[in-house]
Amino acid sequence: MKFQSTLFQFFLPPQCPCCETFMEEGEEGFCSNCLSEIHWIEPPFCSICGIPFISKEVENHPCGTCLTHRKYFTIARALGAYERSLQEAIHRWKYKGKVHLTSYFTNWMADGLIHYWGLESLQLLIPVPLHPQRLRERGFNQALLLVRELSRRTGIPYEKRILQKKKPTVPQVNLSGAEREKELRGAFLVSRQEDLEGKVVLLVDDVYTTGATVNECSKVLLRGGAKRVDVLTLAHALKTSSFGI
Repeated sequence: MKFQSTLFQFFLPPQCPCCETFMEEGEEGFCSNCLSEIHWIEPPFCSICGIPFISKEVENHPCGTCLTHRKYFTIARALGAYERSLQEAIHRWKYKGKVHLTSYFTNWMADGLIHYWGLESLQLLIPVPLHPQRLRERGFNQALLLVRELSRRTGIPYEKRILQKKKPTVPQVNLSGAEREKELRGAFLVSRQEDLEGKVVLLVDDVYTTGATVNECSKVLLRGGAKRVDVLTLAHALKTSSFGI
């Protein structure tokens, strides 16, 4: 029966990994409809956190949030807005076990890494860690999946144990930025500082929401000896009220 099922799937046309509709002959990857729904982030945007500005008549500059709240990372960049088909694809990947989506995401992220940094300026890739309890629940760390593939594609080494999450935190989806900062304070630690000393680090995660997590991680990495920390995420959660102007 398993053989028959496999044979049946072999003769079916490929499916879009996001909406699972069957693709036209010769198509592969995301279908044209899902791709058309992705809002790719382009300038003008905040020169620090990368959030896009509503007005297209301005130059890149720091947004109001970055001017009033200290950022420990130097720059953060995201590829697309966390909405519609990109949000659905990330949700399927993280919560429904569709780990094959990793290859699509890292294709895009490798292009973004080269575009914003090149291959010579970065010395180390580090994933945002999960607490062991959350790791057991989910079964994998999505940021580590991204980092492994990015390292393979770019040749930039990665370390998965330098940054660790020592304190479990409550789900942050409904917390404000200030609440997230308070909840994350003291949650991370650096081990093996000798492997971090003087390195230019790219911190990698799937979604930049308020920036509280990557900012706390960046603070800990800098205190642990990193020379500089930048951030790359697959998506940026955009809220009208937090757009730059």
